[in-house]
Amino acid sequence: MSDPRHIAIIMDGNGRWATARGLPRSAGHRAGVESLRAIVHHAGVTGLEYLTFFAFSSENWSRPDGEVRELLALLKMFIRRDLADLHRKNVHISVIGERDNLSADVRGLLVEAESLTRGNTGLNLVIAFNYGARDEITRAVRSLAADVAAGRLDPQSISADLISANLDTSGMPDPDLIIRTSGEMRLSNFLLWQAAYAEFLFVPCPWPDFTPELFEEAIATYRNRERRFGGVEARASCHDKSQALSVAAASDGVAS
Repeated sequence: MSDPRHIAIIMDGNGRWATARGLPRSAGHRAGVESLRAIVHHAGVTGLEYLTFFAFSSENWSRPDGEVRELLALLKMFIRRDLADLHRKNVHISVIGERDNLSADVRGLLVEAESLTRGNTGLNLVIAFNYGARDEITRAVRSLAADVAAGRLDPQSISADLISANLDTSGMPDPDLIIRTSGEMRLSNFLLWQAAYAEFLFVPCPWPDFTPELFEEAIATYRNRERRFGGVEARASCHDKSQALSVAAASDGVAS
C-alpha cells in the first residue's frame, strides 16, 4: 500500500502520564505539547500532506475549570510561540470545530493562524478545536435544510459529496490512518463521517511518550494493511489460512 496522504491523531493520555509520575495533570498537557511539536516537525520533513490533531473536543468544557484554563493557555502559547516558525516552514494551518461560542481572544488567535499561513503549500496542519463530529454533522445538515427551505436546493440532489462539502473538512481528503494513543479503542466523536474507510491504529503509550519513531512505525503498519473500500479481499480466506496452519503444524510434528 502507498503511504498515507492524511493522518489524524487522537492525542490521549496526558493526564494519566502525569499521574503515573506523581505530577499534576497540567504537566502532562505541557509534555503533550512537546510531543505535538515533534510530530509536526517530523511530518513536515517527510512529505505528509495532511496531519490532523484532536486538540480540544466540544465535550472537554465539562472538565474542571482549572484544567480547561490550562488547555486554553497551552493553545495560546503554542500559537504565539510556534506560529512564526510554522509559517517559515511553509506549514498551512486550518482549524475545524465550532467557533461561535469561543471567547474573542481565542477566536482571534485561530483566525490569525489561518490567515498568516493561508498561502503556504507545505504540510496541511489541521487543528480540531472545540470539535465534535456529531456537532459538525448537525451544523452541515442545518445548512442544507436551510437551503432546501429557501428553495435553493432540491432535496433529491443531496448526496454524500454534498454533505462532505458542508463539513468543516470541506476540500480535505478523508484520513487514511487514525491513530489513538494511550490504549483506548474508540473514536470519541472524532471525524465520524470522514473515518468511514480509515485504517485505525491504537497504540498503548500515552501521548507524551509518542515519538517520531513510533509515528514511523505507525506508517509502516499502515503500509501492510489492505484497504478494500467495501471490495473483495485479495488475501487468503480464513478457511485457507486454517488449512495452511494445519499443514504447518503437521510439518512441525514430523520434523520434531
